[in-house]
Amino acid sequence: MNAPHKAKPKDKEDGNELEQQLYETRQKIYPRLVHGIFARLRVSAVLILLGLFYGVAWLRWDGRQAVLFDLPARKFYIFGLTFWPQDFFYLAALLIVAALSLFFFTALAGRLWCGYACPQTVWTEAFLWMERKIEGDRGKQMKLDKSPFSAHKFSIKATKHFVWIVFALWTGFTFVGYFTPIVELGQKVVSLSTGPWETFWILFYGFATYGNAGWLREQVCIYMCPYARFQSAMFDKNTLIISYDPKRGEPRGSRKRGVDPQSVGLGDCIDCTMCVQVCPTGIDIRDGLQYQCIGCAACIDACDNVMDKINYPKGLIKYTTENAVEGTKTKVLRPRVFVYGFILLTVLGAVTFGIATRPVVGLDVIRDRNSLYRETDEGLIENVYTLKILNKSHEEHIFQITASGIENLSVLTDEPEIRAASGQVLDVAVRLQADPVDLYSRRSDVFVTIRSLNNNEVTTSEEARFLGP
Repeated sequence: MNAPHKAKPKDKEDGNELEQQLYETRQKIYPRLVHGIFARLRVSAVLILLGLFYGVAWLRWDGRQAVLFDLPARKFYIFGLTFWPQDFFYLAALLIVAALSLFFFTALAGRLWCGYACPQTVWTEAFLWMERKIEGDRGKQMKLDKSPFSAHKFSIKATKHFVWIVFALWTGFTFVGYFTPIVELGQKVVSLSTGPWETFWILFYGFATYGNAGWLREQVCIYMCPYARFQSAMFDKNTLIISYDPKRGEPRGSRKRGVDPQSVGLGDCIDCTMCVQVCPTGIDIRDGLQYQCIGCAACIDACDNVMDKINYPKGLIKYTTENAVEGTKTKVLRPRVFVYGFILLTVLGAVTFGIATRPVVGLDVIRDRNSLYRETDEGLIENVYTLKILNKSHEEHIFQITASGIENLSVLTDEPEIRAASGQVLDVAVRLQADPVDLYSRRSDVFVTIRSLNNNEVTTSEEARFLGP
């Protein structure tokens, strides 16, 4: 693990130059495989999340890819929903929901996201699994790395990195498959006819996966992830964290199995360091809460297994709170949890309602700014507008345009029939005419409405300004 150190001056031969070492050279971490309830939960989360990522891209819905972000066509398909650039608000709202969810669950239960659902954790677990299958367990990996270079060592290392690279490229291919139909993308890859951007993102995302999960690993969590730095702002003494019980465990020391620790003046911790060996970031949880801890609970499983073997009670390392460790009552329901929860439910409810009730036709009314108004030969006041009509539904519609807000307001268009195919954007020139006697001010609010003739439920209105003398 990298740990900060004070600058160490080193005199050069000329006595003038100084070399400063701010960080130790990274020591590779070999996490020991651990079994237990939290390990099973973590493996289940990895399988589910990877299954969703690699599997959803191949699902079909109404003859198309179920989840597809079609950037050239400016359409975003999510199962039965189709989103357009005008619906960007919903994406922003969903990002807000994600941030609020992170705040809420962190305040309540610590770093659950980091330990079980973060992409860095998920893909690192997958890469560790492949590494163990090829190189062996922790001891064999350490022995292999310390052994001199040989054909056998090269073959094992080459096999591991080959499998890693293939898996990383498949990850990059799947990622791009959410933006280019994945079946079409697969055909392009087989025929070596992918476009420059498709090729770039497959390689870039594949390289990022290979580098982050295969090489950097805990360095991403410790140094690159900003969440590790600001998580303390969301923690308090009632937040659920992974903690070692020093009152029970200290003083630590080895002893024979079955020995009563009090009879030899020791605590329950036998100083086996299993909690350190299984930690993916290489920390010692017995040193207290540290920002490097990602909350994976591997140390809990490891310690519980050791306690079982020596017939001591479990829970020397456990999910708890600072208040519980200090003997104070833990308050699960507290102001910050209520605030985060209320805001989260409010925003999530608003987003859900907005998506469920959003109109299937979009309408923008743009007033002609070249002229305020004009008077027709019949003495009527006329304003000119451009209507931008977007058909968001999956069927063609014939629209009728009406206007209200001024008595006897009439609508004139150059096209007798406003026909819009699915996904089509129309620019329609519209003239609104009103009798001057019906205008009570120089500026009046009017509402332009479009309604589908083949489906009366498809309708929307937009406010506009009508100017007169």
